[in-house]
Amino acid sequence: MSTVGRRPLDAAEAPPDWDAAQDALADRAVRLALERSGEAGVRLREAGIAHPEPRGVAGLREVAVLAKDDLPELQAAQPPFGGMLGVDLGVLRRIHRSPGPINDPEGQRADYWRMAPAFRAAGFERGDVVLNTFSYHLTPGGHMMDAGLRAVGCVVVAGGVGNTSAQAAFASQIGAAGYVGTPQFLLTLLERGREDGIPATFRRALVSGAPLPPDLRRLLQEGHGVSVFQAYGTADAGAIGYECQAKDGWHVAPGIVVEVLDPGTRESCEPGKPGEVVVTSANPVYPLVRFGTGDLSAFRPDGCDCGRTSPRLAGFLGRTGEGVKVRGMFVHPRQLAEALVGAPGVRRYQGAVTEEDHRDILVISVEPAPGRQPDIDELAARLRETTRLRVDVRPVESGTFAEDAPPIVDLRERGRS
Repeated sequence: MSTVGRRPLDAAEAPPDWDAAQDALADRAVRLALERSGEAGVRLREAGIAHPEPRGVAGLREVAVLAKDDLPELQAAQPPFGGMLGVDLGVLRRIHRSPGPINDPEGQRADYWRMAPAFRAAGFERGDVVLNTFSYHLTPGGHMMDAGLRAVGCVVVAGGVGNTSAQAAFASQIGAAGYVGTPQFLLTLLERGREDGIPATFRRALVSGAPLPPDLRRLLQEGHGVSVFQAYGTADAGAIGYECQAKDGWHVAPGIVVEVLDPGTRESCEPGKPGEVVVTSANPVYPLVRFGTGDLSAFRPDGCDCGRTSPRLAGFLGRTGEGVKVRGMFVHPRQLAEALVGAPGVRRYQGAVTEEDHRDILVISVEPAPGRQPDIDELAARLRETTRLRVDVRPVESGTFAEDAPPIVDLRERGRS
């Protein structure tokens, strides 16, 4: 069995024939979808697949892709999960809600989102005390990472978001060796700790939900002594990819089929060519067949000497979907519309995401309606409620935006992951 350092790789991380393992997963997902998912069953039958039989990944070629951005409409028409839930509602462990809004089920299985391999690849070990700063409120991020950490045997500090000074002090007091969250919030914690004279104890971090540009990774690793690894996943599909010790691309996570498809033709992209990350999951609770994440990436054309036989994704290369990720949370145009369309004094608006010192800034510019002025404080409160983010609302002159102006623009040099 292949090894990385002292830890032997799980057989699922290094099957001798990766393509055969993916074909078997695809066949299992099709069988589960036909048995349990009304939504996926319709798409499969439309593609001429009405019975489970060996087809492999190539056999999914004619199956239409379900876009993540279509989930809110599907779930509204057939609540709560749009006909995609594969088990009775009463056997779930939890129900979460992601921005969109999108309802996300959590089954009873330990490490439901399959995050443990990402933590092991990053060197997290049994007994490590780890601060988890993803939200535990409604959204599943905190529980996704929590479950993976507990599967590895780590001691989890359920920090959640915010409370920077308190979290920095507490993590230092208990000697937290690990951090989980966005890289930007890790930098905030470390800088706040220095300002407050609090010794940092973090040795390693698994970050997600936001970009990790090379200069930020260098600052965290060389300036603060934290070894930083990336993981990529969604609430719908669980872990999709993660870095090994080489920190050179995201290995496809075990337990999921990943395709990279041309957004226009839906043909498979050659290695090195960007396309949409499309996943198929043999999850009996929530079987997915050709689920379009809206994220762009590419398969790396080269292998990795870490021992994993999985291909690697080249990282986050942009979005095809409408959502824009801000401080680890998706902001969708429909959320802005919910808060602002029909609001007193608002004629038009546009959100803009910028970045300063590795921190995201979301500004909503609002044009006044004729003869009226919007209540900026009220609008900010509405937007906080719908996006669950702090938003800067600014009035602009009438005529600033054209009627067909996009509701939100991303002005950062890098996209989101």
